[in-house]
Amino acid sequence: GDLRSVLITSVLNLERLELDLFRGRHHWVPATQRLFGGQIVGQALVAAARAVSRDEQIHSLHCYFVRAGDPKVPVLYEVERTRTGKSFSVRSVKAIQHGKPIFTCQASFQLSQGSPMQHQFTMPAVPPPEELLTQEELIQKFLQNPNLAERYRKHLNKIQAEDVPIDIKPVNPPDVFCSEPQEPKQLFWVRARGYIGETDMKVHCCVAAYISDYAFLGTALLPHRQYRVKFMVSLDHSMWFHAPFRADHWMLYECESPWAGGCRGLVQGRLWRRDGVLAVTCAQEGVIRVEQMPNQSKL
Repeated sequence: GDLRSVLITSVLNLERLELDLFRGRHHWVPATQRLFGGQIVGQALVAAARAVSRDEQIHSLHCYFVRAGDPKVPVLYEVERTRTGKSFSVRSVKAIQHGKPIFTCQASFQLSQGSPMQHQFTMPAVPPPEELLTQEELIQKFLQNPNLAERYRKHLNKIQAEDVPIDIKPVNPPDVFCSEPQEPKQLFWVRARGYIGETDMKVHCCVAAYISDYAFLGTALLPHRQYRVKFMVSLDHSMWFHAPFRADHWMLYECESPWAGGCRGLVQGRLWRRDGVLAVTCAQEGVIRVEQMPNQSKL
């Protein structure tokens, strides 16, 4: 009875125009009216994955966002087969709009190899997703409070209206009534909406690439809640894939920001399977420009 995930049927379903040339369309566009970075990363990875053999699996990708994406026109993805080796293959992808690159990506694929050298961090101890409210339920709860400031109400209504194809359950949601600084850490249970099923692992990696960018950079804002964001956009995004997973099953997204400065913020993330296996590691830097809140102004 599960509906097929829109991430598979639409968002990450690229149209092949030539052997290594693809066209992607848009599903969800944020309120900023810039293309969602996770969509571009996910679609670029789909294009790269179509240029390798079925046995090769993605192990890392490194991307740069070089221009703002235009939500009014499709994106073209041009793949270059940089190297095909015995164990590793590299594919370079350029995303193009209006004749100019808006994004570049290098993805590396590997044939499966065993090794006795293995270790990982320990997954944080958190309540299971069944015990937590969804992001929609939390927003509804906040909106029912008559003391909620109007600007927060507008912001929450805007989030509520967004058609994001991801299920999210925050473990430690920030208090919307408080502007006190918080530790730059967030924990979410996340999964793709709908059913993906057992399929080529590269499909789940492309979906995880889409999911990984949602609310990620916002982690760097938590110690600076006395400011209003004027401008926030991703500069680069990297991912490393460690173990098989299902992107339509709940995974814990552990996000933290070790540093911010110079109008930039750095965030790191880990996607954990429910059984405690570290599946994916992510990192991103973005531009963050802020201004003093009106009620905090000293003028």
